[in-house]
Amino acid sequence: MNYNAISVASQGLSALLFMGVLIFLWFKFAQPAVAAAQEAQNREIEENERHRDESRAAIARLRQEMMDARGDAQAIAERVAIQAERERVQALAEARESGERALNNARGELDLARANAAVQLRDEMLERALVLARSDAAARVTPALHAGLVDAFIGTLGTSRN
Repeated sequence: MNYNAISVASQGLSALLFMGVLIFLWFKFAQPAVAAAQEAQNREIEENERHRDESRAAIARLRQEMMDARGDAQAIAERVAIQAERERVQALAEARESGERALNNARGELDLARANAAVQLRDEMLERALVLARSDAAARVTPALHAGLVDAFIGTLGTSRN
């Protein structure tokens, strides 16, 4: 055998042995480290995807809540408008009723004041007529006529007792 062939065979064998050691080291240390790193990356990706999905769900839920809130606000505004209109109508009716009541009271007071004025006017006219009648009677009745009237009155008293 030749030394050259031994040397080539030795180099081939050592290359095979080196490759075997490299493959052994790859499977023993490098591949588990790469697999662990890959699994850690996959877990991180899964966590990020889960967080993304939760965020999307939260955004969708918040959008729905915003739409619900807008609907609630619109419904509240409509109820407020209806209630305000109802209160306005009620206030107008109460004001109208109060005004009519005040007007009727004023009419009653006016009628009462007219009746009192009529009674007062009648009393004043009677009083003046009585004053005029007394002064006219005093001027017309002479002492002789007065004595005759008194005697006639006394005569009627005597006959009315019987």
